[in-house]
Amino acid sequence: MKRKSIRQVIPSQKVNMGGHIVEQPLPNQVMDQLDPFLLIHHAEWTFKGHQRQQEVGIGGHPHRGFSPVTFVFKGEVRHQDSFGHDAVVGAGGTQWMHAGKGIVHSERPSKELAEKGGEQEIIQFWVNTPAKYKMEKPYYLPLSEEETPFIEDVHYKIQVVAGDYKGIKGPAKTFSPMLLLRGEIKGDAVDLEIPSHYNTLVYLLDGHLEINGTVVKQKDLVYLNNDGEILHILAHEKTRFIVLSGEPIGEEVTSYGPFVMNTQTEILEALRDAQMGKMGVLIEEF
Repeated sequence: MKRKSIRQVIPSQKVNMGGHIVEQPLPNQVMDQLDPFLLIHHAEWTFKGHQRQQEVGIGGHPHRGFSPVTFVFKGEVRHQDSFGHDAVVGAGGTQWMHAGKGIVHSERPSKELAEKGGEQEIIQFWVNTPAKYKMEKPYYLPLSEEETPFIEDVHYKIQVVAGDYKGIKGPAKTFSPMLLLRGEIKGDAVDLEIPSHYNTLVYLLDGHLEINGTVVKQKDLVYLNNDGEILHILAHEKTRFIVLSGEPIGEEVTSYGPFVMNTQTEILEALRDAQMGKMGVLIEEF
Protein backbone atom coordinates (compact mmCIF):
# COMPACT_ATOMS: atom_id res chain seq x y z
CA MET A 1 0.00 0.00 0.00
CA LYS A 2 1.08 3.56 -0.73
CA ARG A 3 1.65 6.28 1.84
CA LYS A 4 -0.58 9.34 1.80
CA SER A 5 1.48 12.35 0.76
CA ILE A 6 1.35 15.51 2.84
CA ARG A 7 -0.22 18.53 1.17
CA GLN A 8 0.61 21.02 3.89
CA VAL A 9 1.62 21.41 7.53
CA ILE A 10 -0.29 24.31 9.11
CA PRO A 11 0.59 25.79 12.54
CA SER A 12 -2.38 26.36 14.84
CA GLN A 13 -3.42 29.90 15.72
CA LYS A 14 -4.72 31.26 19.03
CA VAL A 15 -8.23 32.73 18.92
CA ASN A 16 -10.57 34.30 21.48
CA MET A 17 -13.90 32.50 21.68
CA GLY A 18 -16.12 34.59 23.91
CA GLY A 19 -13.34 35.24 26.39
CA HIS A 20 -11.93 31.71 26.16
CA ILE A 21 -8.47 31.53 24.51
CA VAL A 22 -8.04 28.36 22.43
CA GLU A 23 -5.76 26.98 19.73
CA GLN A 24 -7.59 26.82 16.38
CA PRO A 25 -6.08 24.43 13.83
CA LEU A 26 -9.22 24.60 11.66
CA PRO A 27 -10.38 26.85 10.03
CA ASN A 28 -7.03 28.38 9.10
CA GLN A 29 -5.37 30.56 6.48
CA VAL A 30 -5.37 27.70 3.97
CA MET A 31 -8.90 26.29 4.28
CA ASP A 32 -12.21 27.04 5.95
CA GLN A 33 -13.05 23.35 6.33
CA LEU A 34 -12.12 19.89 5.09
CA ASP A 35 -15.31 18.01 4.34
CA PRO A 36 -16.79 16.65 6.61
CA PHE A 37 -14.74 18.47 9.31
CA LEU A 38 -15.72 22.06 10.01
CA LEU A 39 -13.74 23.23 13.03
CA ILE A 40 -11.09 22.09 15.52
CA HIS A 41 -10.42 23.82 18.86
CA HIS A 42 -7.75 22.75 21.35
CA ALA A 43 -8.27 24.22 24.83
CA GLU A 44 -5.91 24.09 27.81
CA TRP A 45 -7.37 25.80 30.86
CA THR A 46 -6.44 25.93 34.53
CA PHE A 47 -9.21 26.42 37.08
CA LYS A 48 -8.11 28.29 40.18
CA GLY A 49 -10.49 26.48 42.52
CA HIS A 50 -12.93 27.78 45.12
CA GLN A 51 -15.46 28.43 42.33
CA ARG A 52 -19.00 27.30 41.83
CA GLN A 53 -19.59 25.08 38.81
CA GLN A 54 -22.20 27.47 37.40
CA GLU A 55 -19.61 30.28 37.35
CA VAL A 56 -17.17 28.56 34.98
CA GLY A 57 -17.21 26.81 31.63
CA ILE A 58 -19.68 27.44 28.84
CA GLY A 59 -23.36 27.90 29.67
CA GLY A 60 -26.40 26.87 27.67
CA HIS A 61 -26.32 27.43 23.91
CA PRO A 62 -28.11 25.83 20.92
CA HIS A 63 -26.87 23.72 18.00
CA ARG A 64 -28.44 22.25 14.87
CA GLY A 65 -27.29 20.24 11.87
CA PHE A 66 -23.94 18.69 12.90
CA SER A 67 -22.07 16.86 15.66
CA PRO A 68 -19.89 18.77 18.12
CA VAL A 69 -17.47 16.19 19.55
CA THR A 70 -15.19 16.68 22.57
CA PHE A 71 -12.10 14.58 23.30
CA VAL A 72 -11.14 14.99 26.96
CA PHE A 73 -7.41 14.71 27.76
CA LYS A 74 -7.17 16.25 31.25
CA GLY A 75 -9.77 17.03 33.90
CA GLU A 76 -13.48 16.45 33.41
CA VAL A 77 -16.29 17.92 31.33
CA ARG A 78 -19.91 18.00 32.50
CA HIS A 79 -22.62 18.03 29.83
CA GLN A 80 -26.26 18.96 30.43
CA ASP A 81 -28.82 19.41 27.66
CA SER A 82 -32.44 20.20 26.89
CA PHE A 83 -33.23 16.50 26.32
CA GLY A 84 -32.38 15.63 29.92
CA HIS A 85 -28.89 14.20 29.49
CA ASP A 86 -26.48 14.90 32.34
CA ALA A 87 -23.04 13.29 32.36
CA VAL A 88 -19.43 13.89 33.37
CA VAL A 89 -16.63 12.51 31.17
CA GLY A 90 -13.04 12.39 32.37
CA ALA A 91 -9.60 12.12 30.80
CA GLY A 92 -9.41 9.59 27.97
CA GLY A 93 -13.13 9.89 27.28
CA THR A 94 -15.29 11.49 24.62
CA GLN A 95 -18.49 13.54 24.64
CA TRP A 96 -20.33 12.82 21.38
CA MET A 97 -23.44 14.82 20.60
CA HIS A 98 -25.41 14.83 17.36
CA ALA A 99 -27.34 18.10 17.44
CA GLY A 100 -29.83 16.97 14.79
CA LYS A 101 -32.93 19.15 14.58
CA GLY A 102 -31.83 21.18 17.58
CA ILE A 103 -30.58 20.91 21.14
CA VAL A 104 -29.42 23.28 23.87
CA HIS A 105 -26.46 22.17 25.98
CA SER A 106 -23.84 23.42 28.42
CA GLU A 107 -20.20 22.41 28.80
CA ARG A 108 -18.65 23.00 32.20
CA PRO A 109 -15.89 21.52 34.33
CA SER A 110 -16.94 18.96 36.90
CA LYS A 111 -17.99 20.21 40.32
CA GLU A 112 -14.78 18.83 41.84
CA LEU A 113 -12.61 20.59 39.23
CA ALA A 114 -14.39 23.90 39.79
CA GLU A 115 -14.14 23.66 43.58
CA LYS A 116 -10.67 22.14 44.00
CA GLY A 117 -9.03 23.60 40.89
CA GLY A 118 -6.80 21.93 38.35
CA GLU A 119 -6.14 21.49 34.66
CA GLN A 120 -8.60 20.79 31.88
CA GLU A 121 -7.48 19.94 28.35
CA ILE A 122 -9.92 19.16 25.56
CA ILE A 123 -10.21 19.12 21.80
CA GLN A 124 -13.59 19.92 20.32
CA PHE A 125 -14.22 19.39 16.64
CA TRP A 126 -17.34 19.77 14.53
CA VAL A 127 -18.43 17.05 12.12
CA ASN A 128 -20.92 17.94 9.40
CA THR A 129 -24.06 15.84 8.89
CA PRO A 130 -25.51 14.98 5.46
CA ALA A 131 -28.66 16.98 4.61
CA LYS A 132 -30.99 14.00 4.90
CA TYR A 133 -29.99 13.46 8.55
CA LYS A 134 -29.72 17.06 9.77
CA MET A 135 -33.24 17.15 11.20
CA GLU A 136 -33.13 13.79 12.98
CA LYS A 137 -33.69 13.59 16.72
CA PRO A 138 -30.55 14.60 18.66
CA TYR A 139 -28.57 11.97 20.47
CA TYR A 140 -25.82 12.07 23.08
CA LEU A 141 -23.13 9.53 23.94
CA PRO A 142 -20.82 9.93 26.96
CA LEU A 143 -17.88 7.60 26.37
CA SER A 144 -15.31 6.85 29.07
CA GLU A 145 -11.74 5.75 28.42
CA GLU A 146 -12.68 2.25 29.58
CA GLU A 147 -15.53 2.14 27.06
CA THR A 148 -13.31 3.18 24.15
CA PRO A 149 -11.74 0.25 22.23
CA PHE A 150 -8.04 0.47 21.39
CA ILE A 151 -4.97 -1.22 19.99
CA GLU A 152 -1.62 -0.95 21.74
CA ASP A 153 1.88 -2.24 22.27
CA VAL A 154 4.60 -1.05 24.63
CA HIS A 155 5.26 2.05 22.49
CA TYR A 156 1.82 3.26 21.43
CA LYS A 157 -1.89 3.24 22.13
CA ILE A 158 -4.52 4.06 19.50
CA GLN A 159 -8.13 4.58 20.61
CA VAL A 160 -10.87 3.98 18.04
CA VAL A 161 -13.71 6.43 18.72
CA ALA A 162 -15.64 6.04 15.46
CA GLY A 163 -15.33 3.90 12.35
CA ASP A 164 -13.75 0.49 11.81
CA TYR A 165 -10.05 -0.10 12.29
CA LYS A 166 -8.45 -3.55 11.98
CA GLY A 167 -11.64 -5.26 13.12
CA ILE A 168 -12.25 -2.83 15.98
CA LYS A 169 -15.43 -0.78 15.73
CA GLY A 170 -15.61 2.60 17.40
CA PRO A 171 -18.80 3.06 19.46
CA ALA A 172 -19.76 6.57 18.25
CA LYS A 173 -22.57 6.75 15.70
CA THR A 174 -21.72 8.70 12.55
CA PHE A 175 -23.95 9.69 9.63
CA SER A 176 -21.24 9.36 6.98
CA PRO A 177 -18.25 6.99 6.80
CA MET A 178 -15.27 8.11 8.86
CA LEU A 179 -12.42 6.97 11.09
CA LEU A 180 -11.64 8.99 14.22
CA LEU A 181 -8.60 8.03 16.30
CA ARG A 182 -6.83 9.28 19.41
CA GLY A 183 -3.18 8.29 19.68
CA GLU A 184 -0.20 8.36 21.98
CA ILE A 185 3.23 7.16 20.90
CA LYS A 186 6.77 7.21 22.26
CA GLY A 187 10.09 6.04 20.88
CA ASP A 188 8.84 3.89 18.01
CA ALA A 189 6.83 3.87 14.78
CA VAL A 190 3.37 2.74 13.77
CA ASP A 191 1.59 2.44 10.41
CA LEU A 192 -2.07 3.51 10.39
CA GLU A 193 -4.26 2.37 7.50
CA ILE A 194 -6.87 4.87 6.27
CA PRO A 195 -9.00 4.59 3.11
CA SER A 196 -7.36 6.52 0.28
CA HIS A 197 -10.53 8.50 -0.55
CA TYR A 198 -11.00 9.76 3.01
CA ASN A 199 -10.11 13.40 3.67
CA THR A 200 -7.55 13.22 6.47
CA LEU A 201 -6.17 15.59 9.11
CA VAL A 202 -3.67 14.84 11.89
CA TYR A 203 -3.23 17.26 14.80
CA LEU A 204 -0.44 17.07 17.40
CA LEU A 205 -1.32 18.16 20.91
CA ASP A 206 2.33 18.06 21.93
CA GLY A 207 5.61 16.38 21.11
CA HIS A 208 7.43 15.87 17.83
CA LEU A 209 6.83 13.31 15.05
CA GLU A 210 7.63 12.39 11.51
CA ILE A 211 4.53 11.60 9.44
CA ASN A 212 5.38 9.91 6.14
CA GLY A 213 8.85 11.42 6.42
CA THR A 214 7.81 15.01 7.17
CA VAL A 215 8.72 16.47 10.57
CA VAL A 216 5.81 17.99 12.48
CA LYS A 217 5.67 19.52 15.94
CA GLN A 218 3.19 20.30 18.70
CA LYS A 219 0.05 22.18 17.63
CA ASP A 220 0.67 21.54 13.93
CA LEU A 221 -2.20 20.42 11.69
CA VAL A 222 -1.17 17.98 8.95
CA TYR A 223 -3.31 18.06 5.80
CA LEU A 224 -2.89 14.92 3.69
CA ASN A 225 -3.65 14.12 0.07
CA ASN A 226 -6.07 11.39 -0.99
CA ASP A 227 -3.38 9.41 -2.82
CA GLY A 228 -2.60 6.52 -0.49
CA GLU A 229 -3.70 4.48 2.50
CA ILE A 230 -0.81 4.60 4.99
CA LEU A 231 0.20 7.07 7.68
CA HIS A 232 3.69 6.13 8.85
CA ILE A 233 4.19 7.79 12.23
CA LEU A 234 7.69 7.87 13.75
CA ALA A 235 8.02 9.29 17.26
CA HIS A 236 10.97 11.45 18.26
CA GLU A 237 9.51 11.88 21.74
CA LYS A 238 6.30 11.08 23.58
CA THR A 239 3.53 12.63 21.51
CA ARG A 240 -0.25 12.80 21.66
CA PHE A 241 -2.19 13.23 18.44
CA ILE A 242 -5.60 12.79 16.84
CA VAL A 243 -6.56 11.57 13.38
CA LEU A 244 -9.75 12.91 11.79
CA SER A 245 -10.56 11.17 8.51
CA GLY A 246 -13.79 10.79 6.62
CA GLU A 247 -15.50 10.38 3.30
CA PRO A 248 -16.47 13.77 1.83
CA ILE A 249 -20.20 14.51 1.97
CA GLY A 250 -19.97 16.79 -1.04
CA GLU A 251 -22.85 19.14 -0.17
CA GLU A 252 -23.13 22.89 0.13
CA VAL A 253 -22.50 24.10 3.68
CA THR A 254 -24.01 27.26 5.14
CA SER A 255 -23.23 28.07 8.76
CA TYR A 256 -24.00 30.79 11.25
CA GLY A 257 -22.65 30.57 14.77
CA PRO A 258 -23.84 27.29 16.29
CA PHE A 259 -25.92 26.19 13.28
CA VAL A 260 -24.66 24.26 10.22
CA MET A 261 -27.15 23.75 7.41
CA ASN A 262 -27.23 23.67 3.59
CA THR A 263 -29.05 26.91 2.74
CA GLN A 264 -29.45 30.40 4.17
CA THR A 265 -33.18 29.77 4.54
CA GLU A 266 -32.46 26.80 6.78
CA ILE A 267 -30.16 28.98 8.91
CA LEU A 268 -32.94 31.56 9.35
CA GLU A 269 -35.32 28.73 10.33
CA ALA A 270 -32.79 27.51 12.91
CA LEU A 271 -32.49 31.00 14.41
CA ARG A 272 -36.27 31.31 14.60
CA ASP A 273 -36.72 27.86 16.13
CA ALA A 274 -34.05 28.53 18.76
CA GLN A 275 -35.67 31.84 19.70
CA MET A 276 -39.08 30.13 19.96
CA GLY A 277 -37.75 27.41 22.25
CA LYS A 278 -38.26 24.61 19.72
CA MET A 279 -34.81 23.20 20.54
CA GLY A 280 -35.89 22.71 24.12
CA VAL A 281 -35.13 24.55 27.30
CA LEU A 282 -32.07 23.82 29.38
CA ILE A 283 -32.46 24.28 33.12
CA GLU A 284 -29.07 23.41 34.58
CA GLU A 285 -28.87 21.67 37.93
CA PHE A 286 -25.94 22.13 40.29
